[in-house]
Amino acid sequence: MPLTTTRITPDWPCQVKTPGSYDWERSAAKWLRELVPARYASYPALIRHPVLLARHAQIQVQNEIRVARTALQTARADLPALGMPESVIEHTIKMYAAEVMQLQHIARSVRAVSQALVDRGR
Repeated sequence: MPLTTTRITPDWPCQVKTPGSYDWERSAAKWLRELVPARYASYPALIRHPVLLARHAQIQVQNEIRVARTALQTARADLPALGMPESVIEHTIKMYAAEVMQLQHIARSVRAVSQALVDRGR
């Protein structure tokens, strides 16, 4: 079994096997494919090169964080004009805040997997 210098952190996704273990790259690629739109996950370059897939997943998640933050920051101003009652607005704000937190965790996980894939290629 190859030695790995990748440090596993609490952000390591449970769906991905430990670097250096049997078939860990396949589990990493499978998990990363779930983070990108389906049309990207089928591109041959992203299938053959998990590091490219990881890069795209990082970009994807960062953009999702940006969208969720924008939705959160504008909800109180925009939603009343759409006829949303205060209870729905409050629930929506909590939902977006939770989504930002979840996406930030996913971003850290993607960075950890990306680094492990880069380390594997060295």
